[in-house]
Amino acid sequence: MTAENAPSAPITQDVLTLPRKLPEGPVNLVGLTRDQMQAALIAAGTPDKQARMRVNQVWQWIYHWGVRDFAAMTNLAKDYRALLASNFVIALPEIVTKQVSEDGTRKYLVRIAGGHEVEIVYIPEEDRGTLCISSQVGCTLTCSFCHTGTQKLVRNLTAAEIIGQVMLARDDLGEWPVPGAPKDETRLLSNIVLMGMGEPLYNFDNVRDAMKIAMDPEGISLSRRRITLSTSGVVPEIARTADEIGCMLAISFHATTDEVRDKLVPINKRWNIDALMTALASYPNASNSERITFEYVMLNGVNDTDADAHRLIALIRKYNVPAKINLIPFNEWPGAPYTRSSNNRIRAFADIIYKAGYASPIRTPRGEDIMAACGQLKSATERARKSRAQIASEAGL
Repeated sequence: MTAENAPSAPITQDVLTLPRKLPEGPVNLVGLTRDQMQAALIAAGTPDKQARMRVNQVWQWIYHWGVRDFAAMTNLAKDYRALLASNFVIALPEIVTKQVSEDGTRKYLVRIAGGHEVEIVYIPEEDRGTLCISSQVGCTLTCSFCHTGTQKLVRNLTAAEIIGQVMLARDDLGEWPVPGAPKDETRLLSNIVLMGMGEPLYNFDNVRDAMKIAMDPEGISLSRRRITLSTSGVVPEIARTADEIGCMLAISFHATTDEVRDKLVPINKRWNIDALMTALASYPNASNSERITFEYVMLNGVNDTDADAHRLIALIRKYNVPAKINLIPFNEWPGAPYTRSSNNRIRAFADIIYKAGYASPIRTPRGEDIMAACGQLKSATERARKSRAQIASEAGL
């Protein structure tokens, strides 16, 4: 489908998103927006006039203090705590395994409702700690260089399962504040990137609600500029991202011609480079202080020539997009159809971009020894079920 006849309505997929509550049993408060939580508390018997105050109290216990037991919410009357306990739960996904790389990167395999699994990665650095979270079980995009894309899409994650990944990581890092202790401004988990499994803009509503929770000043309180959403180019949802989430934007770009991008990032067949760049040119938050990041994986002999670098610069200038280019050495996986560009080739590519006036950092691969690097995520059970030959066959080799 071309950009001209692509639908302008919000994009959805024919995939299952589980409801926030089961037909029977208590409601999970995690993942509810403030309005949804208020409605749920009123439905459970909270007087209307008290509801907003109760939301503020419960919200802080869950998202500021990290409390999971209603009995520990000591500024609530005992009878109200009992009401909460009889109607609600505070439930998170389950960490199945945790691996720690030689470089300190942590990879968690997390089990969600239905027994499905996703992977999340925490990357510690000197001045920040970044959590890479997932938005879907598997992925529908089938980008040919990405290991995650060899796992078929199962379903969207709920808002609870998305923000739950952040809460689990804070648990593991011991980062919830302790009542009465001196306030510590150091954030071990200072940044979130929606660069894990799945295409976030194919699960827009749940991603939006989860990130609004992460940004809420009465809870986890991350600045919108500390959250980056990475999309392969779901053009109709790009403007909504600025309007309804307001986070930073990254684009999985990876090619400078439609011919090559069609192969690397098949969504390009639906919204081509011109359609994507046109949307980016009008992105409401784009400015010199909030540049759009172009992610560009370096594939030997595919997209790494000097001509590619010059075309990339020409595209950014043509559409006048405030940009930085993040060069990513390809992270190989069993059966991968590509190899990594040489260090000299990557440096030469970066130098062309830098001399043209654009930031061109080369990402240092992290967590490769535990398959936690960019493009390597895939739930362990899915990986274990398939032989190398099967993976290679699905990748079209």
